Amino acid sequence: MKAPSDSRTWLGGKTRQVLLRRALIKSMGYTDEDLSKPIVGIINTWGETNPGHYHFRQLADAVKRGIWASGGFPLEINTMSICEVFFDISSLIYRNLLSMTTEELIARHPFDGVVLIGSCDKSVPAQLMAAVSADKPMIFLPGGPMLPGNYHGESLACGTDSFKIWTKYQAGELNDDDLRDIDGCMYGSVGACPIMGTANSMQTATESLGLSLPGSASAPAVSAEKMRFAEESGRQVMNLIEKGLKVSDIVSMGAIRNAITVLMASGGSTNLLIHLTAIARRAGIKLELSEFQKISENTPLLVDVKPAGKGTVGVEFHQAGGVRALMKELEPLLDTSVMTVSCKTLAENLKTAPTSYNREVIAAFDKPFKSEGGIAVLHGNLAPRGAVIKRSAASQELLKFKGEARVFDSLAEAEKYLLDENSDMDVDKAIILRGYGPKGAPGMPEFGNYMPIPPKLYKKGIKDYVRITDARMSGGAFGTVVLHVCPEAAAGGNIGAIRNGDTIILDVDAGIIKVELSDEEIAARLKDTKFESKEEFERGFVRHYIDNVMQADEGCDFPYL
Repeated sequence: MKAPSDSRTWLGGKTRQVLLRRALIKSMGYTDEDLSKPIVGIINTWGETNPGHYHFRQLADAVKRGIWASGGFPLEINTMSICEVFFDISSLIYRNLLSMTTEELIARHPFDGVVLIGSCDKSVPAQLMAAVSADKPMIFLPGGPMLPGNYHGESLACGTDSFKIWTKYQAGELNDDDLRDIDGCMYGSVGACPIMGTANSMQTATESLGLSLPGSASAPAVSAEKMRFAEESGRQVMNLIEKGLKVSDIVSMGAIRNAITVLMASGGSTNLLIHLTAIARRAGIKLELSEFQKISENTPLLVDVKPAGKGTVGVEFHQAGGVRALMKELEPLLDTSVMTVSCKTLAENLKTAPTSYNREVIAAFDKPFKSEGGIAVLHGNLAPRGAVIKRSAASQELLKFKGEARVFDSLAEAEKYLLDENSDMDVDKAIILRGYGPKGAPGMPEFGNYMPIPPKLYKKGIKDYVRITDARMSGGAFGTVVLHVCPEAAAGGNIGAIRNGDTIILDVDAGIIKVELSDEEIAARLKDTKFESKEEFERGFVRHYIDNVMQADEGCDFPYL
């Protein structure tokens, strides 16, 4: 039997169940006065294995202040917290699990509305997927970006700069003592990694979808401003409850397109193609890769922050005006009729939005950093259902490439080859890493950025080369890396047919990724090729994931959700 989903139903009538419900709430010290108010769930992803969420206890207290002050009764509940670094397997697997548990918490509890608190790259999409499916009045509080670190006067931003530091270490420019000094200087505070990686791209998406308060996404995690946004989110959820404004009233095709437009203009993470597709599917919206490409072609790149640029999200981008100022520049491309959690349309919100305070960080619409968006979609016989590349973080000279494949079914073997001074690796080689897709790894890990810059190339001043994989890449990474090749090798994809010496053709402007093989040759090779998951799982959620996960172009969700 479906449980009552709102407080009035849950506490209505004169039954023994209602007696028990009231008595159990009073056992925690609450009163009849509290029980007369709308119940608001605060779903908190705090955890000590997640630096991005470490400050959420304090944020939740501020949210409660806003709910109490506006006549609500807040009840906080915790769910799992996902940080990529702490998991010993790809954390994308647990996005779906967090989504399922969060949906059940929202749907099955007597919450009249909810405030979701999240920051990190799998947590935010999981929570939004759940909110769309449960469909109650909801406001999302982005936990905010961390402050950058600093080492010997140089600003450092976590993952992005770690790749550069590690390349210098492997080339012998840094020693072990240098690394120990640097690792205490890379992160300036708790919060989401401060570049426009997946975490901040997703927080930016919550605001551009209309699901967070205007201005809240880029406010630093440890700022007084973030605390004020937390309290205001608690106040605002009461307005959403009063008006009966649910997630389904906000998440429309127009809102999704707005989020994609902001993604392309900000140079955001390729992982959002997976996450936004999954969120759209939960809303009953079929989102094709072609939609991303069309929007990218018509959207200028306006933001200069790492990994594609110089600044950080919580400092330079936020001080330049953040998402509000960026959307103000993009207004001609946006559907401004969409509703937002402010209980106003986007058009109404943008009336008071600032223009950019710093044109070197958020450029003018007619004077962009680049004329096209940061991400491109590719197709061809190597990726019949598509692949993606972060054009804004790639090397211009490699966006059109023809060269020999060097194929690896193991990351360890690829690393061994790339680090070998005596290998035949050069810039005319394309490294193919396969078998690491949704089913194959399992969980589609961020191995696109794990293939190092060969020291032999680095010493020649060469800092990039072409990499192609059915895995993902960290949103904080950079380089000419073709990702999400679909179908993956473990699902019978054509990437499984490539052999050493095959000719690879990449033309990003033309949207092409292909191998010079006939369809017949590809089919013949695939007959004799089979890819199993890299690790064996006989039971548990990971086994369930392998058996049920959909491909990257479908959002890596489960079909029954």
